[in-house]
Order: sequence, then C-alpha cells, then structure tokens
Amino acid sequence: MLPSFILSLREGLEAALIIGIVLGALRQMKRRELVASVWFGAGSAALVSLATALLLTRLGLEMKDPGEAIFEGLTMLLAAGILTWMIFWMSRQARTMKSDLESGVQRASLTGKRGLFVLAFVAVLREGVELALFLTASVFASNGHLTLLGALLGLATAALIGWGLFATTIRLDLQRFFQVTGFLLVLFAAGLVAHSVHEFNELGWIPAIIEHVWNINPILSDQSTLGQVLAALFGYNGSPSLTEALAYILYFGVALLGLRWAGSRSTKGTEQGKA
Repeated sequence: MLPSFILSLREGLEAALIIGIVLGALRQMKRRELVASVWFGAGSAALVSLATALLLTRLGLEMKDPGEAIFEGLTMLLAAGILTWMIFWMSRQARTMKSDLESGVQRASLTGKRGLFVLAFVAVLREGVELALFLTASVFASNGHLTLLGALLGLATAALIGWGLFATTIRLDLQRFFQVTGFLLVLFAAGLVAHSVHEFNELGWIPAIIEHVWNINPILSDQSTLGQVLAALFGYNGSPSLTEALAYILYFGVALLGLRWAGSRSTKGTEQGKA
C-alpha cells in the first residue's frame, strides 16, 4: 500500500499544483469564464487515465504464462524507466514550474476555451497515464486491493495539500518534498528493475548466473508479512539470483549519483541566475 500511496501522492500533488497554478493565473488575468474549460480538461484526462489503468491491469491479470511473465516483466521495466525520467525531470523543473505554467496559461488563453482545455488535459493526462503504469506494475509486485487503497489515500492527500497550498497560508517546501519522495521512488524503481529481471530469469531471457546468490529467508522470509511489505516497497527478495541483485545495485547506484549530479547543477544554475 505504501508504494502506491507515495506514487499517487507525488503524481496527484503535481497534478493539483498544475491545476492550482492555472486557476490562479486565470484569476489574476480576470478570465474566470475559462475556469470551466480547465476543470473539463482535467476531468477528461482523469477518466482517460483511469481507463488506461483498468485496461492495463485487466490485460496483465488475464494472461497466462509465459505471456503473463513477459507482460509483467516489460511493464515493470517500462514503469521503472518512466519513473526514473519523472524523478529527474521534476528535480530540474520544481523551481520554475510556477512561472513556466503561468506563461503557458497566458499563451493558451489567447485561443480561448479550447487552449485551456488542451493545456489542462495534456498536463493532467501525463501525470495520470504515468500513475496508471506505475500502479499496474505495483499490482504485479504486491496486493491489488492494498495498491488501490494506497492510491486512493495518496490522491486524497494530494488533493488536500493542493487545496491548502492555494486556499490558505500553508507553505510546502516543494524542492525538499520532491527530494525525499524522489529518493523513496528510486528505491521503488530499483525494486521494479529487480522484479523485471526475476521474471526474465524465469523466462530464460536473462541468465541467473547464480540462481541464489544468498538466502536469508530463514532470518527474514520474503513470504512473511514484513518480507512482503519490504518486497512491495523496495523489491526485497530473500534469495535473489546474481543478475537480479546486480540489477538492483547497479540501478540504485547510477540513479542516486544522477540525482546528486542533477541537484548540484540545479543549485549552480540558481546561484548563477541570482548573480
């Protein structure tokens, strides 16, 4: 449940921030007649995203091996790739999101209701389809009911935070928020990569090299309650293959170094801008 909660909170907050900034810009421009188009675009994107999530999940659950293993492995690998791109993109864009969106609203308002509908639809659809893919991968890695519950709680929390940011005096350090959730999502993405390699091991697409490089199940079984929680959160496996373990370690190391590099570039860019 926690992985889907974090994913939904982050994606939902991004969508809430986008809609809040767009509505705030329209209020400043005194173009309240365009507000309905924004909500219509956001609602349409949410419905398309929901349909995408249901379609992907149903397609995967109805498959039988080896098709099921192929679908799950590719879905997890694709989700990890998009998740990685999202983490790095947000680490660069968090500082300028507000100004960039306000400029986009000004341009879109020149074309009337259609322009604001498209702006809101595309912005929310990007977040929604990403979340649909992540939740599909999360269902394969854990329990479907808990994934759904975590997603609903995450989206509800994101909606409350988004409303609070623009309706009251609540302040949220977005950069810090995205740094913390980014680190947690790197761990989750590493687990998706490892799960994907595990599926490909079973298919014979990737050799295990050593089938069980270690076995700590007698200490902490991956079938226990704690083991299943760790598996859903971080891809824990009490007896992974060598290639599965290497994939996890390699992805995590490269992603963490990349985040630190992106953070240092962002800080330098801000300092140069102030100078």
